[in-house]
Amino acid sequence: MILPGKTLGMLGGGQLGRMFVMAAHTMGYHVIVLDPDPDSPAGRIADEHIHASYSDHWAIEQLSKNCDAITTEFENIPSETLKKLEQTTPVRPSSAAVEIAQNRIAEKTFLADNGFTTAPFFPIYEKEELNFALTQIGGTAILKVANFGYDGKGQAIVHNLDEAVDAFEAMGSVHCVLEEKVNLAAEVSVVLARGSNGKITCYPVGENHHVNGILEYTSVPSSLPKSLLEQVINEASEFSKKLDYCGIMAVEFFYTTDDRLLINEVAPRPHNSGHYTIDACKTSQFEQQVRMMCDLPAGSVDLLSPIVMFNILGDIWKNGEPDWMQLLSNQNVKLHLYGKREARAGRKMGHFTCLGNSNSELLLETRRLANALPKPQS
Repeated sequence: MILPGKTLGMLGGGQLGRMFVMAAHTMGYHVIVLDPDPDSPAGRIADEHIHASYSDHWAIEQLSKNCDAITTEFENIPSETLKKLEQTTPVRPSSAAVEIAQNRIAEKTFLADNGFTTAPFFPIYEKEELNFALTQIGGTAILKVANFGYDGKGQAIVHNLDEAVDAFEAMGSVHCVLEEKVNLAAEVSVVLARGSNGKITCYPVGENHHVNGILEYTSVPSSLPKSLLEQVINEASEFSKKLDYCGIMAVEFFYTTDDRLLINEVAPRPHNSGHYTIDACKTSQFEQQVRMMCDLPAGSVDLLSPIVMFNILGDIWKNGEPDWMQLLSNQNVKLHLYGKREARAGRKMGHFTCLGNSNSELLLETRRLANALPKPQS
């Protein structure tokens, strides 16, 4: 076990890295962050910030030499970097797991090969493959880039071959996945922790709502039937076993109007939909991340209160600083801002959580608060 007082390495310096640093500091660890942005939110509060590229040989050597264990903030870290670090230092999750999760073709193929149900999909390497794939899907489809897509970026809904070709070329003719656009009844996600000993601990399932491909809010507990939630937890757990995973993982599911439960995608890290754990669970997903990389027992994931987590996007800065008193005057609301200097449309600047007794009441209050945040145009 790696106990407090030791030094942990974090590849990535955004908000997920920042919240990891805060949890690690609370537990008594030192943290070194590697991120190319000299003003990264996590780097500013870490014990040391190496602002270099993720493939910089000197930076990799510094992490290897000074850290007792290393983890990642997001999945697009070069796998070669992780493989190099693994030669001397525990890296959790492993390069093999991250390599699968960072590529949609590899991820969906791994899921299908291991018996998990996804929406029908086809790897697209050349535009000439689009016609056959569309014919097999037989309806509206979504074209997604295989690498570096997030928050709805690198995706396009297509109805025919002309639209598919145009979208493929607009994406730079890079490798893509074409999949069926399913009719959603609900979208849910589960965050789980799996230790190096194989023990799995699952948080309560969150129910998610997206706008323009970006998560708007997560409501916990989910309103789906208990039997369906148990299936979500069981499938996510089985997937983590097949991947021989160690660390924190989020698995997103689609529940369709024709009663299919499909795995949509996997994130080998803490997840936006798991931010509710900071305020409503005995152990946050970030403390759990520390525990898993340090070979400590998992903390309790008991839910202390119904909760809604709402993302704060840069759009609401249009007329100046938002009216934070709308949130801070409510004793059941917790505000989390990520320390980002520049607000941009669609950029996640923070989130707030609303706690209470009833999810239906919380959703109404959350919506009221969100609508009151932007200042009216003068």
